[in-house]
Amino acid sequence: MANSPKAALRDLTPADKDRILAWRNSPEVRAYMYTDHVIAPAEHARWWASIPGDPRRQYWIIEANGVPVGLANLYDIDRNRRQCAWAYYLADPSVRGMGLGSYVEFWMLQRVFETEGLHKLWCEVLASNEPVWRLHETFGFRQEARFRDFVQKDGLWQDVLGLGILEAEWRERRPAMADRLRSKGFEVP
Repeated sequence: MANSPKAALRDLTPADKDRILAWRNSPEVRAYMYTDHVIAPAEHARWWASIPGDPRRQYWIIEANGVPVGLANLYDIDRNRRQCAWAYYLADPSVRGMGLGSYVEFWMLQRVFETEGLHKLWCEVLASNEPVWRLHETFGFRQEARFRDFVQKDGLWQDVLGLGILEAEWRERRPAMADRLRSKGFEVP
């Protein structure tokens, strides 16, 4: 498919620090985060400095055609319990609707279950963000919780959905998801 971007995820570099702050402070990204406030440079610098050496977190820049367009991460990594949580956002609105979210989802599931050897992956999504939680369900995530009035956005309480997928569920869904991505022009191992 001609309009599918060449997608990749790469490790963070120092050059990404200011870019991520700008993304996090953009209204399009903040709308789906738990907090509404504009992140000050000092707050961002503390977060950035805390990343190296933290075994419970990993971050990647999402690229489309070699251009940084978003961020993906694993957090609450617990190797004893063999589970973690994840999140991502596409900060560049021009790449939304091109299937890039599906590529990122596949890549992260691959990473969690096949590279990291974990047993469970979970995430939390604003209930109002139906396109994202529906995407997760397409990949085999199941709704495990509904946290009522969990966060305030623009002064209004919003529910949050907790979704999870087990390694065996991913292994069952993986072939169909790989075929789906290939049919959209993405390179999938």
